[in-house]
Amino acid sequence: MKNLAATHSCCNCLDAIDKKIFDYSLRHFNFALCIPCQHSLREKIGFTTQQTLALYFLLRKKGVPAQLEKFDGFKTIDIAVVEAKINIEVDGSHHNTKHDQALADLKRTYYAFEKGYYTIRIPNSLVINHLAETAEYVANFVQISRRKFRH
Repeated sequence: MKNLAATHSCCNCLDAIDKKIFDYSLRHFNFALCIPCQHSLREKIGFTTQQTLALYFLLRKKGVPAQLEKFDGFKTIDIAVVEAKINIEVDGSHHNTKHDQALADLKRTYYAFEKGYYTIRIPNSLVINHLAETAEYVANFVQISRRKFRH
């Protein structure tokens, strides 16, 4: 039986993990992850930013049924909340300063909106400087959207 006296929890599934797994995951992933989540997220973690991961894991902790790096058949969404029809894109500054990138983002937002999905664009700087408040507002967006789709 594992010693869970100093219990930590997985940032993804919220299951308890022991200190040894906690320490390993922090060294290799920068986040506390149980072994199954390490395996299932290994590839996705390699393709996303630390800001996206920080927001994703905090949303999961808040009970938001978020999916990381979700492919929608056309593009990969940083964080998707399918049941609320919300796509979350965590963007670096080039999304605002490069006109080609900004136009591509607008088109992606438009095509998602045509399918009934709302895209929330969050700058990296907001996640870096106001992670908790950002996650709280996003969780509220999700809650309101989920209510709308239930009725």
